[in-house]
Amino acid sequence: MMVTRAALVFLVASLWTAAQAFEIEQPLADPALEARAAAINSDLRCLVCQNQSIADSDADLAKDLRRLVRERIAAGDTDAEVIRFMVVRYGDFVLLSPPVKPATYALWFAPPVIFLLGAGILYAYLRRARRAAADAPLSEAERQRLKVLLGDSESD
Repeated sequence: MMVTRAALVFLVASLWTAAQAFEIEQPLADPALEARAAAINSDLRCLVCQNQSIADSDADLAKDLRRLVRERIAAGDTDAEVIRFMVVRYGDFVLLSPPVKPATYALWFAPPVIFLLGAGILYAYLRRARRAAADAPLSEAERQRLKVLLGDSESD
C-alpha cells in the first residue's frame, strides 16, 4: 500500500511539473494590441532558429521575445519603437528583412556576387575545356583506332 501511494505521489508530481513546464502565453486583453504584437512577431527573427520568425518558433528565447514585445506594446510603445528597441538590444540580425545600409551590405549583396563569380568561373572553365578538346590533335594510335572503328582498313 505504501509503495502504491509513493508511486501515485511520484506520478502526480511528475505530471504537475510537466504541466507547469508547458506555459501558455497570455495574449493581450485588447485584440487590436494582440494583432499588433502578432505582426511585429512575424517580422522578428528567432535568434536560436535563425530561419523562423519568433511567431513561428517554439524556442525558449522566442517565447521570451514574444513576451517582451507584448510588454512593450502594453506599455504604450508604437510598432516602430518596439522594433527599434529589439534592434538596439539584439542588432539588425533580429529583423527578418534587415535594412540596406553599409553594415548589412554583405547580407544583401554577397549571395548574388558569389553566384555571379561562380557562374563566370564555370563558364570560363567549360569554354577552356571545349577549346582544349577541339584543338588537341589525334595521336597515331588514336588514328589507327578510328580507322578500325570506321571500317576503313586502307593504310596511308
